[in-house]
Amino acid sequence: MRLQPSLISSTKRNAAYAADTEFDRQHLWHPYESAQAAELRPLVVAAEGVYLQLADGRQLIDGMASWWSAIHGYNQPRLNAAVSTQLQQMSHVMFGGLAHPPAVALGQLLLELAPGHFDQVFYSDSGSVAVEVALKMALQYWRGRGQPERQRFLALRGGYHGDTFGAMSVCDPVTGMHQLFRGGMPKQYFVPRPSVPFGTDCDERELEPVARSLKRHGQHIAALIVEPIVQGAGGMWFYSADYLRRLRELCDTADVLLIADEIATGFGRTGRMFACEHAALQADVLCLGKALTGGYMSLGATLCSATVAAGVNASEARALLHGPTFMANPLACAVAAESVRLLLESPWSERVMAIEAGFKSSLEVARSLPGVADVRCLGAIAVIELREPPADPALLQRRLLDRGVWLRPFGRLIYAMPPYTIERSELEQLASAMVEAAR
Repeated sequence: MRLQPSLISSTKRNAAYAADTEFDRQHLWHPYESAQAAELRPLVVAAEGVYLQLADGRQLIDGMASWWSAIHGYNQPRLNAAVSTQLQQMSHVMFGGLAHPPAVALGQLLLELAPGHFDQVFYSDSGSVAVEVALKMALQYWRGRGQPERQRFLALRGGYHGDTFGAMSVCDPVTGMHQLFRGGMPKQYFVPRPSVPFGTDCDERELEPVARSLKRHGQHIAALIVEPIVQGAGGMWFYSADYLRRLRELCDTADVLLIADEIATGFGRTGRMFACEHAALQADVLCLGKALTGGYMSLGATLCSATVAAGVNASEARALLHGPTFMANPLACAVAAESVRLLLESPWSERVMAIEAGFKSSLEVARSLPGVADVRCLGAIAVIELREPPADPALLQRRLLDRGVWLRPFGRLIYAMPPYTIERSELEQLASAMVEAAR
């Protein structure tokens, strides 16, 4: 549903917006950008459904769901009400030594919903911090088990797990956008990413590097960390569920924990509630974020089994040594709990499968374009992979804006992960813009 004209006309107008845009260009840093951008960035003044309203009057279909988080779209009445109701009670209270109902309600939902037998929930500020907590859990678990020498992690090349230092250390050391910091990060072990695409089985050769690394370094490895099924910011690669299943077997044989980073894939994005379900995978630790709050607030959660929790508690600290100031923020927990309920009560699976079918139909024409290396779709994720990065990324971005869509291509990838509430005509406009950008 588009923004109503009354909302558009009620916004402040040109002079103030021009000043805001210029201040932003000169003084506000944006993700992975120069401190002072050469071009003005579009100024968003409102959002409704799948649309972003710009200060200049344009409306854009948000094909990114605000970096994959706004799965219900914008200005959702039930989520608005959840925030408003909680705000009347308390916006925040420290979680150290205190508890509150929103944290309890969300924890109950997550433990019921998560794939496997998880027993404990640790709340944090963001997905990246959720990964940091998972790494700490693994390290303290092995200290509790009397093996403090297990200080390293095994990860897949092509992976991406966040921008904080521990998370950066398990991202791809070459393509993970963090090469500048390699000298200051912990050194981890890496194996090639799986080459077998989603929907296919893998043979022993695919697993040999993992088996070799676990055999050679297992006594020093605390955990294997993996993005289940979909490697997100590291390349939007969809890989075999069979490969994921067999990773679990290798970890069990080597007595190594398995951390599943579902920050990008959780809550329905791949067509299953969690990507682990494609492989019936039971991880030891599960990281959540992004869509957890429906895009309303920043919140991460790290779930672990009772076995992992017992190991952490048996370490000399007798506690998990992490405690964010805004841990379990009541506003964030309240809207996250309502977002999960809203998702469960909606026909989310049918919507996601309709998005996948729509993308597959509309993007197939791009496969024959000379500059296109691959087209792939899974759930509410669509990717056109180019053979070479665009010569002028800013021009590509402007052409997408001219077609009424907001996408954030990176490198050789033009990809979309829209809200699940996107309608057919909007999806067709989004897919058409992707094809024309690739053309």
